[in-house]
Amino acid sequence: MENFPLFLIISSAVKILIIVHMLLIGVMIMIWAERRVSGWMQDRLGPNRVGPQGLLQPVADGLKFMFKEDLIPNHVDKPLYVLAPAMLLVPALVVVAVVPFGSSIELFGETINLQIADINIGILYILAITSLGVYGVVLGAWASNNKYSLLGGLRSSAQMISYELTLGLAIIGVLMLTSSLSLRTIAIEQGAYPWQWNFLIHFPAFLAFTTAMFAETNRLPFDLAEAEQELVAGYHTEYSSMKFAMFFMAEYMNMIVGSAVVVTLFLGGWHFFGLENVGGPVWSGLISFGIFFVKTAIFLFVFIWVRWTLPRFRYDQLMNFGWKFLLPVALTSIVVTGALWITTGSRLVVGIGNVIAAFIVVSIVAGLLVMNKTPEPAIRDDDSQITPSALDAIE
Repeated sequence: MENFPLFLIISSAVKILIIVHMLLIGVMIMIWAERRVSGWMQDRLGPNRVGPQGLLQPVADGLKFMFKEDLIPNHVDKPLYVLAPAMLLVPALVVVAVVPFGSSIELFGETINLQIADINIGILYILAITSLGVYGVVLGAWASNNKYSLLGGLRSSAQMISYELTLGLAIIGVLMLTSSLSLRTIAIEQGAYPWQWNFLIHFPAFLAFTTAMFAETNRLPFDLAEAEQELVAGYHTEYSSMKFAMFFMAEYMNMIVGSAVVVTLFLGGWHFFGLENVGGPVWSGLISFGIFFVKTAIFLFVFIWVRWTLPRFRYDQLMNFGWKFLLPVALTSIVVTGALWITTGSRLVVGIGNVIAAFIVVSIVAGLLVMNKTPEPAIRDDDSQITPSALDAIE
């Protein structure tokens, strides 16, 4: 078809515009939902003054940030200080390009995949782009020339490096069974029914990946880079106005994209009991997009739910949990999946084997940690010495 290149360019541009605007609107909805759901969980109202049910509160917040004075302290490294928020926001926008948000629709005799770019190394692309986000945090902390900011940046960099290992290793089992790095292929291979989805076959890896994603997005219980009780506000202490807002926009975008990736890898993508095939070539694509949207929204609700359910980890607990529990579970999942898939070829056997192996590994690690913990004496030698009192000094 002679007009195919032009049609491809136009359709790609339209998809980019739609997805970017939906991502920005999703950030606004998440800002509202974070407050309203938190209020519901804590038996309070939350924002309810600006617009019906407080729906215009994100707009008011955006206007407030736009008109606030943009302060740049004299002691900061100005080029890096200005660059850091953009280095955190841009990767969050770019990574969504390879996420399939539906099946396909037919327009003017052409099939349009509901995905901006279906590249055959989609998983590697996501891992590579998301790893760039740590530079924005570290540069913002370093350029602020503030000790609290620097501590938050160091915590965040150590946290991201540690949990990115688990993030990458946890999906190896999925790639082994799918034999592809394309996210669209992974979603298609899972099928329409929940018992075919990867979260059952790779349940320990699914839990490890989800936990690592919480740590990657600096969300509770892993928000040690921003811990207000310890670091004032962490790596963005010295930021104000729209620069401060960009940090939070990037956090919510990473949450949305991370939820979409989890849905694609482990929760069947846009499939749900064959509903994605209902209707004609246009309606089926729109229904598949709706299914994907609902699944992503449910997982975003889990983000908010966990925030008000689990307490914040200490820094040593965070690192121990990542290196001593999640990493062994992810490595075990790779070995067990490969061995059982080669010998049996049964996804059911692989799923059962993964759960049993993860339980054994966690039990062994927990037992070793308990055995190696040295008990502390109730009374130390220093405590047994009686300190001379004022009366003794007088005598």
